Amino acid sequence: MSNFGGKKAIVLGGTSGIGLATTEMLLDGGAEVIAAGRRECEIDGVECVQVDVLDRAALAELFERNNGFDYLVNAATGGPRAIGPFLEMDLDGFQNSFAKLWGYVNSVRLGVPQMSASGAVVLISGYPARKWRAGTIAIGSVGGSVEAFIHLAANEISPVRINGVSPGLIDTPMSPLQGDERREYYAKGSAQHLIPRAGTSKEVAAAVIFLLENEFVTGTIVDVDGGAIVT
Repeated sequence: MSNFGGKKAIVLGGTSGIGLATTEMLLDGGAEVIAAGRRECEIDGVECVQVDVLDRAALAELFERNNGFDYLVNAATGGPRAIGPFLEMDLDGFQNSFAKLWGYVNSVRLGVPQMSASGAVVLISGYPARKWRAGTIAIGSVGGSVEAFIHLAANEISPVRINGVSPGLIDTPMSPLQGDERREYYAKGSAQHLIPRAGTSKEVAAAVIFLLENEFVTGTIVDVDGGAIVT
């Protein structure tokens, strides 16, 4: 088990899905954890904060109040994302998909100056950034921007480290599907992957934890995708 005793972590989007799994693993490792999200929440042993990653003033206040914190994880989507054929896509929807990138940029720009010099940042991308999948051009374009940002920002925010995790098809509460429809969606979507099933939030969070605790990794993207991008 990881040992995060004496460390303080802020997890944006930390109240659901991949973010919640990360929050729980950090807590289990002994970290003091602040989980932030747009909705109110209650998590035993965790300080929950209601904040929108697009609200720069609220983010700045959160980071300043926790000056010297060690880890920043941003798993927030920023808002709705456009899905569907590109040539039929509403351009405002495509543009609004980049709210995820703006939320990430806000958090790194405002958070890193308040972090300890040995701190680490992890952002979440997604495999459509490097492999075409029908209906995901907007999501993939955002993910590609996130990954470029990580590679470039690593040079400027050192000694604070920054890395990313690129999940494959992950079964999270983000999907509104239920029952047989949900099972069929994930089964069909992963059928051609080397590991033909959807991943779990905990499997992605385990990669986040690795990037936080390994002090010899920065500017890197770790794929947790069941072999999706190599097929």
